[in-house]
Amino acid sequence: MDKATTRSIAFVTQFNPQDIHTWSWAGTFSHMARALEKYSGEVSWISPAPCKEQVIARSIHRSARLLLHRRYAYHNCLLVAKRHAHMIAAQLAKRRFDLIVAPVAATEIAFLETRIPIILVEDATYGQLINYNAEYTHLLECSKRELHIIEQHALQKASAIISSSSWAAQSAIDDYQADARKVHVVPFGANFETPPDAEMIRQRQRSGRCRLLFVGANWQQKGGDIAFETLLRLEQLGIEAELIICGCVPPPSFSHSRMRIIPFLDKQKPAERKELEHLYMQADFALLPTRNECFSIALCEATAYGLPVITTRTGGLSELVTDGKNGLLLPYDARGDAYAAQIAELYRDEQRYHSFVRASRTAFEKRLNWNAWGCSVKNIIDMSFRQMTQ
Repeated sequence: MDKATTRSIAFVTQFNPQDIHTWSWAGTFSHMARALEKYSGEVSWISPAPCKEQVIARSIHRSARLLLHRRYAYHNCLLVAKRHAHMIAAQLAKRRFDLIVAPVAATEIAFLETRIPIILVEDATYGQLINYNAEYTHLLECSKRELHIIEQHALQKASAIISSSSWAAQSAIDDYQADARKVHVVPFGANFETPPDAEMIRQRQRSGRCRLLFVGANWQQKGGDIAFETLLRLEQLGIEAELIICGCVPPPSFSHSRMRIIPFLDKQKPAERKELEHLYMQADFALLPTRNECFSIALCEATAYGLPVITTRTGGLSELVTDGKNGLLLPYDARGDAYAAQIAELYRDEQRYHSFVRASRTAFEKRLNWNAWGCSVKNIIDMSFRQMTQ
């Protein structure tokens, strides 16, 4: 990094970096911050402290659940957004910052009073999450309105908007009238410290048993039942298959002699990280028939290992998977028989399978890694500063 262009960056997020093991975005934010450090400047984490407004908002949510069977997005409401803005402004005032990078932090910047340029990083707009992500279903109408207000303010306030997919970027432009000139698509990367050797991956062979790797924390939301159907159907098609589930425990009704379950692996622990890497190396396909997905770090990681990705055409997944090249995107309503048919055809065609392996690894090397993200974001930051000085 050129010292002449080193900038002081406030990395603003609602999550406390001291509690890095308690939230699902922890690994992604850590890699994101390091990429910014490597290419763009000195990074300081800034997050709001717990406040009484959160307690009030949570009480509204609980009352709504009890009385109306509705949800209130208490983490992302006007009351909390305005309080967070005040607390973040106070922290920003303690030292000089050249830039704010706000990952998944529309709530934190929506009402932030500052002259510091803001880069908003998102994998979806709130409008896309409503009735799509499970946490944003059955919302009170007032909660929906508040989410739209917060998103609108955040997008207007940002000097640049970095979306992890064209799907998210288009929503910012179409649904919230964000200036298309400041909206950029830069996919996230695989959360690996050291990727596997490229040549070794390109030379990998299919295993004698078709191994399907399903990585996800929520069996239902990630389409676990469809993955199970896929296993059964592959066996009916005469293909000896195995389903490895990592990250969740299926209901007892989903049981099979060729289904292996690993409830959880912590990448922060070397032994468990090695076990996860071994799972990727031994698999033939990454299978994720997900019901909703803004982006998937797990599928990014699968591409590092050259795995053909078999998933749903939903959300931002088309940013990771080029259908028919490094994976397959199936319709939302496809069930296990459709997934199995596609997998069987690809598994039986050795030459085509190897072309998918090579394309998957190439996608990782060119786009789906944090160095690529850091370089692209540096260019966006530099361009934004040039425009501000003209």
